Amino acid sequence: MQRRELEYLSRQMNSAEINGSFYSLQRPERYRAWVEQTPDGFVFAVKGGRYITHMKQLRDVEVPLANFFASGVLALGEKLGPILWQLPPRLVFDAERLRAFFDLLPRTTQAAAELAKKHDDKLKGEPHTDSGPERPLRYALEVRHPSFRSPEFFDLLRGNGIASVVADSAGTWITLEEVTADFVYVRLHGDEELYASGYSEQALQRWAEKIRKWQDGKRDAYVYFDNDIKVKAPGDAIRLAEILS
Repeated sequence: MQRRELEYLSRQMNSAEINGSFYSLQRPERYRAWVEQTPDGFVFAVKGGRYITHMKQLRDVEVPLANFFASGVLALGEKLGPILWQLPPRLVFDAERLRAFFDLLPRTTQAAAELAKKHDDKLKGEPHTDSGPERPLRYALEVRHPSFRSPEFFDLLRGNGIASVVADSAGTWITLEEVTADFVYVRLHGDEELYASGYSEQALQRWAEKIRKWQDGKRDAYVYFDNDIKVKAPGDAIRLAEILS
C-alpha cells in the first residue's frame, strides 16, 4: 500500500486490510510506517501468510507463526485489528487439523510476543518481539471448500472465539453467514465477477442490512472490499460506510 493511498484511505475509512503479509513476511519498519501514516483510532486487519495456510496447510506451523508475529505485526500496537487466515479452495474440513492450529494461536499480544521469540532466520531485518500493553487478539478464518458447511466447524470456531468470514465471491466459493465470535468479518470479492465487478446501490443496501443484523447492536463489524482489479473497491467501501452511518 502506497503512502499517499493509505493517507487518503485512512481519512475516508476507519480500517484497512493488509494483504502484503499474505505473500511474504513484512518488516517491522513497514508496520511502524503504517501506524505513523494513519490517524488515531484507525485499525488494520492483517492477513496471515500463505506459507502457513497454503503451503504448510496449517501443519507444523509453530515456527512459521513465530516468524509471522516477529515480522512486525505487534508493532501496530493499538491499531492491530483481527488477524485473517484464508484457506485454499481444495483444503477440506478436518476438525483435528483445525483444532491443532487453533491451539497454537496466541490469544494475547504478550503470548504472541513470546511466540515471536521462537522465530528462525527467515526473517528480514530485526525481529519485533515487544508486545506493548497486553491486549487480546482476534482471529477470523475464511474457508472455501463446501465441506466446511458443517455444524461441527461452526462449533469449533465458537469454542475458540474465531470469526467465520462472510465471503462474497460471485459464486466462485461458498458463502457462510454464521456468526461465531463477538465480531463479524466480511470480505466482498465482487458482486458478479470475482475481484472485478463493483456493487450496485441495491447490492450495497442488501449487504448493509445483513451487516446491521449480524452486529445486533453489540458486535464490531470489519468489512473489506477485494474487488480491486478495476479499482471498484474504494468507491464501494465509501458508499457502504455512508449507508451504514
